[in-house]
Amino acid sequence: MPDTIRLKIKRQDNPQSSPYYEEFEIAYRPNMNVISCLMEIQKNPVTRDGRKTSPVAWEASCLEEVCGSCTILMNGRVGQACSALIDRLGRSITLEPMSKFPVVRDLIVNRQAMFDRLIKIRDWIPIDGTYDLGPGPRIDHETQELRYRLSRCMSCGCCMEACPQFNQHSAFLGPAILNQVYLHNLHPTGAMNKDERLQAIMGDGGITDCGKAQNCVQVCPKEIPLTIAINALFRETTWHGLFGWLKS
Repeated sequence: MPDTIRLKIKRQDNPQSSPYYEEFEIAYRPNMNVISCLMEIQKNPVTRDGRKTSPVAWEASCLEEVCGSCTILMNGRVGQACSALIDRLGRSITLEPMSKFPVVRDLIVNRQAMFDRLIKIRDWIPIDGTYDLGPGPRIDHETQELRYRLSRCMSCGCCMEACPQFNQHSAFLGPAILNQVYLHNLHPTGAMNKDERLQAIMGDGGITDCGKAQNCVQVCPKEIPLTIAINALFRETTWHGLFGWLKS
């Protein structure tokens, strides 16, 4: 009997339809990842009981854990399908879309809520780059190292999926968004708009909605120190709330 992999996949034809599960069985090869399994199903979309079906829809781009588009639930744990190896997951795997975002189709979700929240906290540095501004401000080595770790965020949504406070009915900004606030505020140029970003996370759905469950830092594929960023923002928003009026 050939060595096989069984995949139970949660499917949904469109945002309005009801979800259902289909099971597939494919031949095992060494060093397979979840994406390669989905590609095998795409070649011959036949369920385990021999019924012809439509190919499973999923997202993937870089295939090297950089773009963040292939985030799904694998055996109940959120992660990147491109870097999830079958040898670590086992030969019986359940694949599901993220539960905190609206499903578009099958394993594809709409992460627009993340990007709307990034707009809310002004996730950019408004500076005129049309002419030479000269050398940028110096940053000490420790801050450079911390900013590099924070900047590795790829908006994959893993931390949002694991966060108990974030869901489709919650206003909470989420750990990925708070991380971007701290990242920008650590830069001398970004700090020019620091008060605006701090103000944005002090209202409804802001920093005080964080329950400090620390699930986010446990699932982050880039090992971003999210709890360090969030704790720092708790301190900064407290000082801003107490003494920010002196700047106005």
